[in-house]
Amino acid sequence: MSSYWRESLEEFWRSHVSKAGIILLLIMIGISIYVVATYPLDYGVRYWSNPGYWADNPKLAEPEWVQYFTSIKLLKHTVLRTPSTPITKYINGVYYKCYNITYMYDADQFPTFLAVKVKGVVFHSTPPDISVYLITPDRRSVKIAFITIPSPPKNTSPPYVFAKDDYYRYEISGNPDIAKYVILYLYNRYNVTIPRQKALDIGYERLLFGIPHVFKNGSISFTPHKGKYIISFVLTTKDPRDKLTEGVFIIGGHIYGLMGTDIIGRDLAQGLIFGFPVALLIGVLTSVLTSIIGAVLGIISGYKGGLIDEAIQRICDIMNNIPLLPLFILIMFIVSRYPGVSKLGVIMALLVIFGWPGLTILVRSMVLPLRESAFVESAKAIGASSWRIMMRHIFLYVAPYVIAQMIFFTPSAILTEAALSFLGLGDPTIPTWGQILELGFRNGAIYLGYWWWIVPPGVLIVFSAITFVLIALGLEPVVNPRLRRRR
Repeated sequence: MSSYWRESLEEFWRSHVSKAGIILLLIMIGISIYVVATYPLDYGVRYWSNPGYWADNPKLAEPEWVQYFTSIKLLKHTVLRTPSTPITKYINGVYYKCYNITYMYDADQFPTFLAVKVKGVVFHSTPPDISVYLITPDRRSVKIAFITIPSPPKNTSPPYVFAKDDYYRYEISGNPDIAKYVILYLYNRYNVTIPRQKALDIGYERLLFGIPHVFKNGSISFTPHKGKYIISFVLTTKDPRDKLTEGVFIIGGHIYGLMGTDIIGRDLAQGLIFGFPVALLIGVLTSVLTSIIGAVLGIISGYKGGLIDEAIQRICDIMNNIPLLPLFILIMFIVSRYPGVSKLGVIMALLVIFGWPGLTILVRSMVLPLRESAFVESAKAIGASSWRIMMRHIFLYVAPYVIAQMIFFTPSAILTEAALSFLGLGDPTIPTWGQILELGFRNGAIYLGYWWWIVPPGVLIVFSAITFVLIALGLEPVVNPRLRRRR
């Protein structure tokens, strides 16, 4: 029998289709191992389903590589961090510690939003103040943020630390507290007067990074003011030991990362990569369990016969005639009312429970002639038990077919989970490809042109299906000897 398996393996590997399928499978396994090794197990709950984690990302940003297919210079999302060493000035008993960041603005677009974050403000007596200034290419300065550090709690001793573990975020875009600084900057620099509400409506992004053009009818437009900008975090204190551990300036862009972002700023590349081990888990685990149950019951049914055979076959007939999709939808709808139940686990259980009858019927038809064969009679003559004959002899003859069917079951399971997720019946806390597709369609991505939210998960679903279809096609000459002879 070992020579049979060796010849089957050689026949399988001889096909170019088989090699292509194995290569694609190795890619999926490699990415899955990377995800398991680097992503936390609770990634879906802690990060993917947490809007606050993605607050610094732009919303609905295209992938960065679209820049190569457009004639205009797109604005890349940028996160700037302050240096560790400030430039210190001492004036009239006050220390001004300036943490300067240089930013080259050369895009043909304006930022989508602006924000500031600070972390680890260390002080020893009176709380310091932090002012953030934007210095334009023509050396004009405008205050864009002012952060007041609260007094330390009572019964604590210095040094005090503000925002020790988490960042303190200061939203610049739409902040009415800095409107007066922006309006004054426009008046002093361009002699343009803009009412407070109009400044908020236009957006600080255009007012700060643009050159105004006023028309005779009173309308105003802006063109990007390109060049080198300096963002200066100024810590004002009377104690030279006070310091700012880290300051962050966020410039919301129109392009982000490898796959862009969705409507709440989630990095779609992370979700798509996380979908690889989920797809393999769903496909491989359900197909293996389904194949084992179907093969074992098929062998028992075909070999034992009688009432056992009749009972198994009637159960198979009943289950094969149940409309599965409406049943799955009904069960998942009921399960969705119980938050503690794992929807992904329920989907996998349903795929196993209703997936084995077809294989059982086919395996039984293969076992019926085998139980009357000479090698089975010989095994009975030497006293072999029925279980040994079924598992040690009969199973080896049907194993290639069972393995081929197991490969075919895998993409079917992946597609079924994607379909249920697309219908809104999947687990929203786990970023599967079907779940990402469903969120895109729910938010009108296909109608609004957010193709990067729809196309990649669809392509990956097809990719995973093609992978296992190629492997299954490579197994055909192994399962069907007539195809092998033709080759």
